[in-house]
Amino acid sequence: MPTDPPIECRRRFGRRDFLKRSAAAMVAFSTRPAPQPPAIDPSRVGAVLADFRRFGGGDDRGTTRLAYSDEDLAGRRYATEVMRRAGLDVSTDLAGNLIGRRPGTDASAHPIIIGSHMDTVPGGGSYDGQVGSAAALEVALTLADHDIALGHPLELIIFQNEEGGKTGSRALVGRVHPFELDIVTASGFTIRDGIARLGGDPARLEEARREPGSMAGFLELHIEQGALLEAAGIQIGVVEGIVGIRRWNVTVRGAQNHAGTTPMPQRRDALVAAADFVRAANEVATTVPGRQVATVGRIEAIPGAPNVVPGEVRATLEIRDLEMEKIARVFADIEARARAIEADREVTVAFDRFYESLAAPTDPRFRDLIEAAAADLGYSHTRMPSGAGHDAQSMAELGPVGMIFVPSRAGISHSPDEYTAPGDVARGANVLLRAVLALDRAARWQPVDRPA
Repeated sequence: MPTDPPIECRRRFGRRDFLKRSAAAMVAFSTRPAPQPPAIDPSRVGAVLADFRRFGGGDDRGTTRLAYSDEDLAGRRYATEVMRRAGLDVSTDLAGNLIGRRPGTDASAHPIIIGSHMDTVPGGGSYDGQVGSAAALEVALTLADHDIALGHPLELIIFQNEEGGKTGSRALVGRVHPFELDIVTASGFTIRDGIARLGGDPARLEEARREPGSMAGFLELHIEQGALLEAAGIQIGVVEGIVGIRRWNVTVRGAQNHAGTTPMPQRRDALVAAADFVRAANEVATTVPGRQVATVGRIEAIPGAPNVVPGEVRATLEIRDLEMEKIARVFADIEARARAIEADREVTVAFDRFYESLAAPTDPRFRDLIEAAAADLGYSHTRMPSGAGHDAQSMAELGPVGMIFVPSRAGISHSPDEYTAPGDVARGANVLLRAVLALDRAARWQPVDRPA
């Protein structure tokens, strides 16, 4: 009868067999397709976006949901319900921002933050801010559907009063000044009373401030509000930076007098001087090389009677550019033109700066991350600046940020005709989801230095 092989022989053949089997298993594993990340539910994100219109939607396809209004409060209650369906812990911070939080597996990790805003301008559209908010909610719902655990905590923030000066996000970086609390907003409530209506505490606003470096990163999806993507037939915009904004109240003072008895050569007409100023601001912004813009968006003649030479004009000036230094240079040129108008028209022109939002470059690593997500999904994409302000602009003071743009039909925004197609909304939401997952897998991100 055959005998068993020696023990050493059995061991030798066993090790060889194990190595062969292990190698074969590794080859099989390496050739097996990698599991694909989940996709968002297009019908669900569309339904959430449609539900938003229940709170301030009009017959003209537009939406008026002013910050602090009853419609705003009702919309936030609805968003709270969706957050809870996604398993988020929901709270309102001291600044009145609505926050849903999902814990991560690493208790020491800083949160990944996503979100946008829900408030609109008067007579506004149904997509500005709302697409980003609906997509962020859909990301949270998708993670819950697939029971995906992130290493980082996830925070979803619906920022308050974005359209009235990004109050909610600016409060997180300590840039809301005390005088702003008394500003009366479009809803008729002061910012102070509005914060209280939302469940915040204006007396403790400073406590809402977060420390730089306290987040792993912030990602915001938004409609482009321009026509570049649609015109080029491109599906995803990878935002390179958000323009800085400075605004001034401009007061032109001349001499009020009788319109019938004051000869033309003797007039010190403040409105004529203001007209010169408007033209000067436009000419400076047009002739200086670059992509800066300057706007006189409001003007009021005092006393405003048809038979009185205006003695005073109150106006606003806004300048935007990706570089704060460029804004300063453009303003200096406009101010020099104003001094010439003073001498020519025998008036005075005073400037009082009342608002500043710092330019915010997005983090280069986040641009790559968003671009890779779009490419993996087969979406066309391009890098581009943002000419509009966004909450990401404030959040950039806390750490690295990234922004995703989806097309706006004809570039129309802040209008009932504002529109982004359902397919574009779904693509943007899928890129946002992929970007969140990629960011969570990445090494810890370090905040980048902001320009002065």
